[in-house]
Amino acid sequence: MSPKTPPKVQDDPAILVSTDWLAARLTSPDLRVLDASWHMPDTGRDPFEEYQKAHIPGARFVALDDVSDGRSALPHMAPPVEKFMSRMRRIGVGDGHTVVIYDSVGLFSAARLWWLFRLFGQRAAVLDGGLPKWQAEGHPVTDAPPQIKDRHMTVSPQPQLMRDVTQVAQTSKLGRTQIVDARAAPRFRGEVAEPRPGLRAGHIPGSRNLPFGEVLNPDGTMKDADGLRAAFAAAGVDPDRPVITTCGSGVTAAILNLALTRMGQGDHALYDGSWAEWGMYPDLKVATGDA
Repeated sequence: MSPKTPPKVQDDPAILVSTDWLAARLTSPDLRVLDASWHMPDTGRDPFEEYQKAHIPGARFVALDDVSDGRSALPHMAPPVEKFMSRMRRIGVGDGHTVVIYDSVGLFSAARLWWLFRLFGQRAAVLDGGLPKWQAEGHPVTDAPPQIKDRHMTVSPQPQLMRDVTQVAQTSKLGRTQIVDARAAPRFRGEVAEPRPGLRAGHIPGSRNLPFGEVLNPDGTMKDADGLRAAFAAAGVDPDRPVITTCGSGVTAAILNLALTRMGQGDHALYDGSWAEWGMYPDLKVATGDA
């Protein structure tokens, strides 16, 4: 008897959609496709340069730093609501649009922009497998710039989706909410130096480690609900209890928030400062080794 195949998770334009779903709707006038590619500085990759050479037809490019709080010394912090609205309006994204976000890795930085949309009460989906899967399947790409038409965006901030350092420090001390770190295991354990200078090595005391790659399939798509539950359970995390996600700078943590949302878990937030903030302050305790 053959093993039972897990049921395919249906496309959800508020969470995650397949390449087939997007291809079937690519010419829809109310569709807005956004390229949110971002790479760590040591990769030497320029996401905007890559976008200019090849992107999904009609896609607009969104630089994460351009939708971040420029007043903060920390990287990628959530922007003021007015800045987010103005940046989206500038690229013609607003009320009534179906928004699909992708990146050039597969499923990486797109989740961060998806989380920002949710933070401001807007609906968006991530393209499962991103540009690599889209191109591997022979779907079209172009170097032509999109036609931009201004549209107003109405936002409704959802502050419960974000935690600051004070809230996370209290959580770490009391242990009432699970803290889940999306960084690679050697960074979590403090065995390697952090890529950003001046940060201590290790993790937030009491946190668990679920490297974001553990919720993905080899092709860069997200695991189904059963696979996601198994990944969280293997990390010692109960996905049915409240979760705060964290990572290096708030980018890959959003992948875990996306995974939790896909499983139907609604009680989770993202620590926006993440290790870029926690690892900087000497008065905040740091743990090393396994969780």
